[in-house]
Amino acid sequence: MHPEAGLLPNDAEMADYYRWTFFAAGPVEQSIVSRAFKFEPSPEQEGMAGWGSFERTLNTLETFLASRDWVCGERFTMADVYLGSSVDWGLTFGTLPPSEALVAYAERLQARPAYKAAKAIDHALIEARK
Repeated sequence: MHPEAGLLPNDAEMADYYRWTFFAAGPVEQSIVSRAFKFEPSPEQEGMAGWGSFERTLNTLETFLASRDWVCGERFTMADVYLGSSVDWGLTFGTLPPSEALVAYAERLQARPAYKAAKAIDHALIEARK
């Protein structure tokens, strides 16, 4: 943890920060995996599934991201690193549909200098393994 980086939530951001970090770790991940494994809960099972359904999870995520630039509003935080990695990965590999809200969020992430620097490191490591 590096508080000087400014990626941790302040008191006013705490609820959104934790809600959406855990939403990414729970319902988003579970709905994508269940879809990939071709398991869709029946309407009767949705109440027992922690994500409900892929469509409900996706609608919740898209509605939220359409209403703001970052998880905590105007400011990029560590929650965006976590949720953003799920969205970016999902769009890249086709496990999330390229909706307007998801694509716009991914484009904001990809425009950040830190994202570009991290991708350059990834690509260099990939090239070195060839």
